[in-house]
Amino acid sequence: MKNKIFRKLFVKPKNPFSGFEVDFEEANYIFVGFPFDKTSTYRFGSRKAPNTIREASLNIETYSFRSGLYFEDLKIHDLGNLKIDKNFKKTFSNLKLAVSTIFSLKKFLVVLGGEHTLTFSVGEALPTNVGIISFDAHLDLRNEYLGKKFSHTTFMRRLAEKIGGDRLFFVGVRAVCKEELEFLENEKIKCLTSVRVKHQTVGEILKKIKEFASNFSGLYLTLDMDVLDPSYAPAVSNPEPEGLDPSLLYNILYGIGVNVNVVGLDLVEVSPDYDFGVTSILAAKTIFETLCSVEKGRRIKVFRG
Repeated sequence: MKNKIFRKLFVKPKNPFSGFEVDFEEANYIFVGFPFDKTSTYRFGSRKAPNTIREASLNIETYSFRSGLYFEDLKIHDLGNLKIDKNFKKTFSNLKLAVSTIFSLKKFLVVLGGEHTLTFSVGEALPTNVGIISFDAHLDLRNEYLGKKFSHTTFMRRLAEKIGGDRLFFVGVRAVCKEELEFLENEKIKCLTSVRVKHQTVGEILKKIKEFASNFSGLYLTLDMDVLDPSYAPAVSNPEPEGLDPSLLYNILYGIGVNVNVVGLDLVEVSPDYDFGVTSILAAKTIFETLCSVEKGRRIKVFRG
């Protein structure tokens, strides 16, 4: 009954992600869209991203050379976009309900943003033994911004207060304020800046991530597309120079996927109006590569018993 009720919160897309889909009950990977950008403060339009990323996913090849898998062979189901209510709190409450239901059914969650605030509701719904790795140019740890306690710049502060900073690990950071650095240091939250990431080997980076993961039964990944350099992903809400390149990001994600139990992910902050589809294509490819890596890891575990 709960399953049927929560599915009514979504509007089914005409074209599901990738165009390949199985029934909800059979699916291992469940997609939901969160077309919300009401707290954005620079570039608006990420509410359009779930559909533009779906469109892009229909027009790129599905084979992953890293994993040796075809994305079309994964069992996915796209529920569609969450209905955005005029009541701010109800929208996030509905997202939390949907996420909790998906996790209770032991399915892998994929959320297409929308702005990054969605990760707060996901984080609330995660099992307490799951850690979160945030790939992001920003920390989003301000206490408030423009008089608001909850926005795309503060949600990670609220989440840290809710679930504990020891469950967070930031990767690719390069844009912070003094207040955020002080909070990061006081709470002893783990962080790898983009400079450190680019000057270390993938093996060294993965060693740190696996050490973090060893404290949990699984990891949740949140991928803000501004973790990539604007030369690769120009259409993001808050672009910042000195970002990662896609190949480096994918190599890291592959290492996580095949070595760690990943339970879900979100991809956020694409603002499609600021380019001609390049960033949406990159976003779709990022999901292809990440999920194929996760699937590869699951098959390895089954093979090894």
